[in-house]
Amino acid sequence: MNKKFLIAWVVLFIAWMAGDFLVHGVLLKPDYLQLARLYRSDAESQAYFQWMLLAHVLMAGAFAWIYARGRETKPWKAQGVRYGLAVALLGVIPGYLIYYAVQPLPGVMVVKQIIFSGILIVVLGIIVAWLYRDTATP
Repeated sequence: MNKKFLIAWVVLFIAWMAGDFLVHGVLLKPDYLQLARLYRSDAESQAYFQWMLLAHVLMAGAFAWIYARGRETKPWKAQGVRYGLAVALLGVIPGYLIYYAVQPLPGVMVVKQIIFSGILIVVLGIIVAWLYRDTATP
């Protein structure tokens, strides 16, 4: 574990928390309010917020770690986009499709979740690639 990795971990944690707030707390909030019976209330959710923080700490660390181990000496921006797309194909898209299969969620909302969260993951891929850019070919 080196300084660059720790910086990437912290930056990704902050960006991911902010991005997820934008996606789920702003863009998708009207969709979630229509399904309030399926989710915890805002007040009840606050009692579980530490689990949300822990999840984002773990995801940010794993995201940075995997990128650092698999990056190539290729242009950083394209590499970040590819990495974000790969992670979206591995986690975001299948995750929301599985939720759709087991929960009574509207298809339109699931499509929005996939699009918004997919964009966020690609942006995070670009961020991590930018943070590691000085050791890769520009």
